[in-house]
Amino acid sequence: MVSGHLFHCRKNSWPPEEYVGRTALQLLDLDGGSPPEQAWRRRLNSHANILKEFSVTFMEAMKMMTLGVRLWSYVREEASHGRKAPIDPFTRERCKPSASQGVPLGGMGSGSISRGFRGEFKNWHIIPGLCENSPVMENQFSIFVSRDSGNKKYSSVLAPGHHEGLKKRSDSGISSWDWNLSGQHSTYHALFPRAWTIYDGEPDPDLKISCRQISPFIPHDYKDSSLPASVFVYTLVNTGRDRAKVSLLMTWANSIGGFSHHSGGHFNEPFIGDDGVSGVLLHHKTAKDNPPVTFSIAACETQNVSVTVLPVFGLSGENHVSAKEMWDTMSKDGHFSRENFDAGCSMPSSSGETLCAAVSASTWVEPHGRCTVAFALAWSSPKVKFQKGCTYNRRYTEFYGTSERSSSINLVHDALTKYRLWEEEIEKWQDPILKDEKLPEWYKFTLFNELYFLVAGGTVWTDGQPPAFSETSPAYQHKHSKKGTKSESVKDNHVKPAAEQVNDGDDLPNGEERSVSMYAAVHGSQMPEQTSGLRSQEPIPYLLSKDGPENVGKFLYLEGVEYIMWNTYDVHFYASFALLDLFPKIELSIQRDFADAVLYEDRRRVKFLADGTSGIRKVKGAVPHDLGTHDPWHEMNAYNIHDTSKWKDLNPKFVLQVYRDFAATGDMTFGRDVWPAVCAAMDYMDQFDRDCDGLIENDGFPDQTYDAWTVHGISAYCGGLWLAALQAAATMAHRLGDRPYAEKYKLKFMKAKAVYEAKLWNGSYFNYDSGTSSNSRSIQADQLAGQWYAASSGLPPIFDEHKIRSALQKIFEFNVMKVKGGRMGAVNGMTPKGKVDETCMQSREIWTGVTYGVAANMLLHGMEHQGFITAEGIFLAGWSEDGYG
Repeated sequence: MVSGHLFHCRKNSWPPEEYVGRTALQLLDLDGGSPPEQAWRRRLNSHANILKEFSVTFMEAMKMMTLGVRLWSYVREEASHGRKAPIDPFTRERCKPSASQGVPLGGMGSGSISRGFRGEFKNWHIIPGLCENSPVMENQFSIFVSRDSGNKKYSSVLAPGHHEGLKKRSDSGISSWDWNLSGQHSTYHALFPRAWTIYDGEPDPDLKISCRQISPFIPHDYKDSSLPASVFVYTLVNTGRDRAKVSLLMTWANSIGGFSHHSGGHFNEPFIGDDGVSGVLLHHKTAKDNPPVTFSIAACETQNVSVTVLPVFGLSGENHVSAKEMWDTMSKDGHFSRENFDAGCSMPSSSGETLCAAVSASTWVEPHGRCTVAFALAWSSPKVKFQKGCTYNRRYTEFYGTSERSSSINLVHDALTKYRLWEEEIEKWQDPILKDEKLPEWYKFTLFNELYFLVAGGTVWTDGQPPAFSETSPAYQHKHSKKGTKSESVKDNHVKPAAEQVNDGDDLPNGEERSVSMYAAVHGSQMPEQTSGLRSQEPIPYLLSKDGPENVGKFLYLEGVEYIMWNTYDVHFYASFALLDLFPKIELSIQRDFADAVLYEDRRRVKFLADGTSGIRKVKGAVPHDLGTHDPWHEMNAYNIHDTSKWKDLNPKFVLQVYRDFAATGDMTFGRDVWPAVCAAMDYMDQFDRDCDGLIENDGFPDQTYDAWTVHGISAYCGGLWLAALQAAATMAHRLGDRPYAEKYKLKFMKAKAVYEAKLWNGSYFNYDSGTSSNSRSIQADQLAGQWYAASSGLPPIFDEHKIRSALQKIFEFNVMKVKGGRMGAVNGMTPKGKVDETCMQSREIWTGVTYGVAANMLLHGMEHQGFITAEGIFLAGWSEDGYG
């Protein structure tokens, strides 16, 4: 295993020849069967690290004890309503997270399934906000080989046999199958959105096998990139002297992960489609009134490939053919009966029963000959329902309709007939980077593999149309309630613009979660009146008008599988560059959602867990922390640790992201539409400039994304973001022709910059804050986040170049190189004495997005060596085999 900084210097790091024999690579180099030169690689018998549990120190635990009690109470309260709290550190997952991950399946926003490098299908994100981590072990590819001589026969599941859940071979379930693959000569190669698994003489020494996994993640393609489908293309090369009959088998359980297959009511159905595509549909009836899901597993029959199916088999053999009997049939015959296509729908499963299906593709491979066999998987759940009742159509229903059955058949058909076109587009996108000899090898494939989260991050992509409300949803109840007050009820599915709203604030109760005000814009609130000449009309809240900009739908992604909040904005700040570059229309859609949200207010009462105080859910003028959890767009700010209306980074981050997107796309319509929200977000921050020096001050609590790290007075992080936001707002105002605002922000920027530098610059970097606490002089890795955005957006530098480079060099020497010799990235906080800042857990953590942002900033300022070493630390710690997994 290559390690250390050889990755940065060596031209061909991790070449495929170190994992696969050169002969096998040459033989498989047909129709894309050979893995690429740059990829993340593992042997199938590699040890997968069990990820370490997060831990806090004794002092940190004591400080957070009161918060922990309140959080525990909140988690229990949510559970009593059948909901999962957005943050729940108390509930243990059934399956411990491990580093056996791989490239996820499918496009974006249609429910995702991940596949580990050993071949297991896991991390099921079919129901929004819920992730079933455990692999469904019935879901496998297997192979059966017999030769003309009749002396040699091989059969094996194409995954190593050392998996949890496998029982004794006497079992009639999947443990009775042949798990003969050691994985020693089999390797996995990941280059998102594709992956290759190479079986170099396993299980048949005279057969080279490549499985190429392809998913439709195609930049700027807003149709195919939404499809819940993947293709598995097998390239077979016979190096033996005898002709080989090869039968490949795909098995699939009627399950969406966890114990969902035990709920009953599921059934399977064989089908024969167009263009030789045939297989089995698995109709899954989800629990808790969630929308149903239909899986389609299929193969493509050709002149050389014969496809047969077994629509139903079980694990026990009581009501159906058992898994053992199915395996014995394949071992003996290499195929199923053609009559199975006429079987029709199976009987619905009983509670506790597991229904599975199988598709076999058989072919003859001549001595020294080659053959290609293609399978596909699609899963169609056209409607996405959130726990508080709103139901939306997914993006792909625009093209495939809302029928689970027909869309599943059409999806799997299109996947098998279009995957070559997908690959052409993927290669056009990736080749310029992969062939750039100036870039480090590790960086090339990591740049693409880090995009996995846009598929596997619980993403939801809707068609952009208004939702359907269930009768139990708060929005439905509010719409149909009879209030008996002077105010009228909302008569539409979405919020009215402020100009049409009735001021009914006096009639709303204060009890938590009792009143759904649907973000009514309050007249006479604390928000200053807009004076911009561009204030022509309020934006349409939350849902795009059919007459508005091109409707590419609405997009959501989770902060993380542990933090179930949609489009968490303070971290979208770090992640959004990928969307802007690859899917700019989605990025603009997200920014429109937040622009609409800025101008609305939700007066429902919420308890904040950090201090036990209460406040309103969403304050007008404040950028929300997130778009919600159980009712996104309609119930924002699921995060309730702190009152984020008092955070100092969200509003500047909104202005910076909006300007960056405006500058990158040149979309003047977008700029005009969001400008009122930009003005409101900037004016809202005036309340935090308490000494009228132009610069905002922090309030002595963790009032920014580092929500355990207290800030006093002027903050390097928030103050720097504010300076950049002032400059961005002034430039945007100028481009939009709003001269009064342009001059206002320009003057405020010049005044605030002088104060910032006088209070924080110490000769080599900017102090953490202007307070007198023990960590006020700490070196924060993220101190130049505002300058990073300014440089990325083409704005002039906020500070003199020598100060920027001096601060970045200090961060490199201290935050990067003094932690494991630069092999982990940039620690958030470091003391001037060269010790990690132990003020709180976040000051001693390393955050991937922050480190990448610091590295990008270094590159923008000509510090290429420092930038790539900084970013490489994340690769070594998170992606390399001797890292943390």
